[in-house]
Amino acid sequence: MEKVRLGGMALANGVLVHGPTAWGCAVRLEDGTVRIASGRKRRLAPNIQTPFVRGPLRLAEAFILLPDVRKRLPAAQMPFQRPAVITAVVAASLVGGAARRSKLSSGLRELVAGLATLAPAVVALRGAELASYHGAEHISIGTYEQDGVRATKEHDRCGSHLVGPMLLTTAAAGALTAGVPRRARPAARFVATLGAVGASVELFGWMTRNPDKPLARALALPGYELQARVSTAEPSPEQLQVAEAALAACLELEEVP
Repeated sequence: MEKVRLGGMALANGVLVHGPTAWGCAVRLEDGTVRIASGRKRRLAPNIQTPFVRGPLRLAEAFILLPDVRKRLPAAQMPFQRPAVITAVVAASLVGGAARRSKLSSGLRELVAGLATLAPAVVALRGAELASYHGAEHISIGTYEQDGVRATKEHDRCGSHLVGPMLLTTAAAGALTAGVPRRARPAARFVATLGAVGASVELFGWMTRNPDKPLARALALPGYELQARVSTAEPSPEQLQVAEAALAACLELEEVP
């Protein structure tokens, strides 16, 4: 039987799993009980397969899903709600702006700015509970994909693998827009950023299809290191139970036995 392609997100108190048309979420409350919710995804032009366009649309689908999750499951604690993450967002913006105004070469300026944008994600994933639920998310989805063989806490399709492609494409986009007249530069950077996101997602897709290629391994290395050292931890049986509940709720709506 062909496996449903799944994605997910670790929450501070649970796991969200989503497939092509549906999602399932489970959280553990402070009293130890587990709450589960599920629903249909809102799709953004699901039939579009145009390269560089489909990627940003799929990412947008994942983000517009979050308000629906909160509405169905108010107890869900999103990873970016913590004050530390908000502080990291502000700091990253300041560092990125300072880098772009510096006298560094254009490519280096964009590389520093790109690295700064990673700070909020790293801070969001450093919480002990969140890292463990992130590991639980990967294990549950990976075990499903491997027909019941327990998977590791690192996963090939984790969003962390976008780090390498994003750094590469963002630096290239910054270098291309450096020579644009100052008046037109904000618009050019906006267009270039969209292009970089689209190119990163396409490159990420190529990496998952060609994992043995030297370039794919090189681009995946930052993501693997981020997962192994920072963003995932071995979950407890109770946390894994929550992830499996979210997975089952999603697969039920996807009509997978």
